[in-house]
Amino acid sequence: MSDGGAPTAVTVLGHVVRSIVDDPDAVQIDAQEGNRGKVRLEVRVAPGDLGRVIGRRGRTAGNIRSVVRAAATRDGVDVDVDFED
Repeated sequence: MSDGGAPTAVTVLGHVVRSIVDDPDAVQIDAQEGNRGKVRLEVRVAPGDLGRVIGRRGRTAGNIRSVVRAAATRDGVDVDVDFED
């Protein structure tokens, strides 16, 4: 797990996602430098846990993105969070 220049955002994202899923050991977060200085955080979870992370109508995913973006301000960067299957 690399932080890609956003260590606080990666730590918060990891903590939140691991607390939601059934298999916290399967959580992987990859940070990549995106365009225009944004950091792209890719989250991978166990196949059965993706629905838990996304939630009904994407509400859980949206809330996770909001919290992580707020944490990223401490790092001085903008982040995009993508949930991969």
